[in-house]
Amino acid sequence: MKIFLTGGSGFIGGHLRRELLSRGHQLRLLVHRREAKPEHGVEFVEGDVTRPESFVGQVAGCDAVINLIGIIREFPGRGITFAGLHVGATRTMLDAARQAGVQRYLQMSALGTRPDAISNYHKSKFQAEELVRASGLDHTIFRPSIVFGPRDAFINLLAGYIRSYPVVPVIGDGRYRLQPIAADDVARCFALALEMPETVGQTFELCGPDRLTYNEMLDTIGRVLGKSSVPKLPNPLGIMRLVVPLLQGFSFFPITMDQIAMLTEENICDGRWRDTFRFEPEHFLPGISKYLRP
Repeated sequence: MKIFLTGGSGFIGGHLRRELLSRGHQLRLLVHRREAKPEHGVEFVEGDVTRPESFVGQVAGCDAVINLIGIIREFPGRGITFAGLHVGATRTMLDAARQAGVQRYLQMSALGTRPDAISNYHKSKFQAEELVRASGLDHTIFRPSIVFGPRDAFINLLAGYIRSYPVVPVIGDGRYRLQPIAADDVARCFALALEMPETVGQTFELCGPDRLTYNEMLDTIGRVLGKSSVPKLPNPLGIMRLVVPLLQGFSFFPITMDQIAMLTEENICDGRWRDTFRFEPEHFLPGISKYLRP
């Protein structure tokens, strides 16, 4: 297949590129700036997903569109918003696929996305999903949990705290559960879906085999880094709700209330996606051991 891919230069995008190329697919990758180093099987298309006129003609001739574009945090002053890059970009890509006559469409969403979501992030993801479901295209939607891998943001951030500080701050009591999944496993699901007609019209929640509390996750990362224990400093949610809104507008501040809401409401699933894709996902400890070093 020839696949038009957006978000392919990001963390998960890099894993998906390798997976698709290994299966013999050709990629047409939307980028802001063409990479100097050519890549076999990859055609770079310069454009901006918020400006469809910059790339829409390049979707023609493709067999499928995959949209990975997403942000975890808004910076409205710089034009970086959930509405623009989740909802607006999805609308643009659906229109581009329809204009080009491309019927197969895969969408990256997020675990926790639902109609009554408490976070603006998940609300915007659900709005984007609704556009996909109403598009008339042969779509598949994926909702991964926290994704780990060599270039991930979240696990590497926590590892940096553990390496650098004698005590690691914990939001709330740290007992909320998470179910991280490997980036390679997410990429594999996307690639397999292209070969599986039974995935059309379906939404899959993707999570790994290990259901860990936030405290357990910190301790697991600490073991990989050679620490027998990770001292933790709980930060009561009541205090966070007073302080974070005052500082979250500054880029140097590490967290927003939206992110706190997503973290503390838990991020787990039942793992039924394995009934369809029929492979065992990688466990968290051996997975992070491949790229975190003491």
